[in-house]
Amino acid sequence: MNQNMLPAPDYRGKVRDLYFINDEHMLIQATDRLSAFDVVFDQPVPDKGKTLTRISNRWFEAIRASGLEERYDFSDHVITSDAGRFPPPFQNHPALVERSVLVKRTERIDFECVVRGYLAGSGWKDYQKTGAICGHKLPAGLRQADRLPEPIFTPATKAPIGDHDENVDFDLMRTQLGPELAERLRTISLAIYTFAAERMQSRGILLCDTKFEFGLLNDRIVLIDEILTPDSSRYWNVDTYAPGSNPPGYDKQYVRDFVEASGWNKRPPAPQLPPEVIEKTVQLYRQIEQRIIQALQ
Repeated sequence: MNQNMLPAPDYRGKVRDLYFINDEHMLIQATDRLSAFDVVFDQPVPDKGKTLTRISNRWFEAIRASGLEERYDFSDHVITSDAGRFPPPFQNHPALVERSVLVKRTERIDFECVVRGYLAGSGWKDYQKTGAICGHKLPAGLRQADRLPEPIFTPATKAPIGDHDENVDFDLMRTQLGPELAERLRTISLAIYTFAAERMQSRGILLCDTKFEFGLLNDRIVLIDEILTPDSSRYWNVDTYAPGSNPPGYDKQYVRDFVEASGWNKRPPAPQLPPEVIEKTVQLYRQIEQRIIQALQ
């Protein structure tokens, strides 16, 4: 094989490519692909994968240092993001440097663990229809982007590429995973969200909502995938936050809003994005990375 050629990934997700090293280890490469409404766009966002990898790594480090893992009895999957320590043929490969992480392989839990602190996105749409989100009955008269009385846990099913993840109530998660595991995932997710939201608010950023993914390794819960990135979270600036409309943020909601306004039906193929939309997305991701770095210093 040409030394500059990577083998084909063993699994290609919407944004990440996975290489199965052996039964215990896996390499995750964050590409520059962009997805919205679970559809992948043809156009890459330059250096997006590197930005997401740096942000995830900073949050993994901060959560480890916080003591949350010991308090709630979980761990994370990271082994190293140093490409010099990757096994051949991945070691120091230019396509992997700064955008890849060697991790422990786990048995993935097929629910997205979503935590919402504010009323936005699909949660806002559900609330308008039913007055509730995933079984959480909320006070009447809330406005879009209102802060919720307390953060809520709203799981979603994991959908194949091209299909939409589906919000479900906690009872379904309890039934499928068992009450003990489901309760622990909810407790851990809420604890991480609260920790991150407090750190970001200290720097003038509101963490509207976020999603976590978990796996099991030797019966222990493991935090996996990306965490608290602008791909998996909504970040709002305190200075421009105003309930009653969708606040501008530092995340891919900017792209979602653009393509929704275009009349796209949210099914493949994705529409073409103008160069200025891609450039604005690059800027937003870089800006929130700097605010996260400041919050975690």
